[in-house]
Amino acid sequence: MQADGPRWVKALVDRIIAEVSRVLVGLEEQTRLVIASMLAEGHVLLEGVPGVAKTTLAKAIAAASGLVFKRIQFTPDLLPADIIGTVVFDQASGEFRFKPGPIFANIVLADEINRASPRTQSALLEAMQERQVTVEGKTHPLPKPFIVIATMNPIESYGVFPLPEAQLDRFMMKIVVTRPSRDKLVEMLERIRTIASWSIERVASPEQLLEASRMIWEVRVSRIVNEYIAEIVEATHKHRAVVLGASPRAAVMLNLAARALALINGRDYVLPEDVKKVAVPVLAHRIILAPEYRRSGVTPERVVEDVLSEVEITSLEAYPFS
Repeated sequence: MQADGPRWVKALVDRIIAEVSRVLVGLEEQTRLVIASMLAEGHVLLEGVPGVAKTTLAKAIAAASGLVFKRIQFTPDLLPADIIGTVVFDQASGEFRFKPGPIFANIVLADEINRASPRTQSALLEAMQERQVTVEGKTHPLPKPFIVIATMNPIESYGVFPLPEAQLDRFMMKIVVTRPSRDKLVEMLERIRTIASWSIERVASPEQLLEASRMIWEVRVSRIVNEYIAEIVEATHKHRAVVLGASPRAAVMLNLAARALALINGRDYVLPEDVKKVAVPVLAHRIILAPEYRRSGVTPERVVEDVLSEVEITSLEAYPFS
């Protein structure tokens, strides 16, 4: 990696966060995590009650980054063809041609994803995993970069379909968007004219984001940190409240997310603190709790926090990149 590579990425991401923060108050950390997931080529599930700017966050990141943004409103009557596209007959040419769906964008917002049927939800699986769609036996590649940002309301239970574990596992991170604090709410009201005007400027380009994404593989991860990640994942299986712990894919996602976070913080090496900061959003949605613990109020997030407090890391004095 070039000596100034991490500093260049940090400056790039800082510009995007600063621009997004002009219209979104108090979501700097969520913005940073979404961008980290994007650089690591991972998808994001945003969870929060209505009115906390989940949709606006995705739209603002796309606008500041110069990315093509498409929104799909998931409803019970949505069909797979409404997402990926379909083959139509072109009367002018007398031939059938492919009409792309809204999945062909850089950032695709799957709004209220759990309102669509499982069959429609599954239409996203190939796109999220393979970054392509297949229609009538023909494969169509998706643009680069490509990220699905799905939103979900955690308090609704009527008219929704639970996301299957296979689809949840396709999301690199589940990021919780909470309501702002009193002070942040006051700040938002003081800046309401700027927020209402929606004056997002483009401060980055798709090419720059792709270049930053390629640098992920040059970020160094020591064996000590990889052992730390493995122990965290293993410990989720041993927790008393867990029926099914984090998968090997979760360990890979944790490694990649930590690399991305280190890079956007201006480093070409991963520290244990990077792993800790992304552990909850990467692991929690992949953990299945025993019914009795769910009823008693235990959450997957609490399980990951317990694991982080119990798993020890080798002294940083032995860490080769610090």
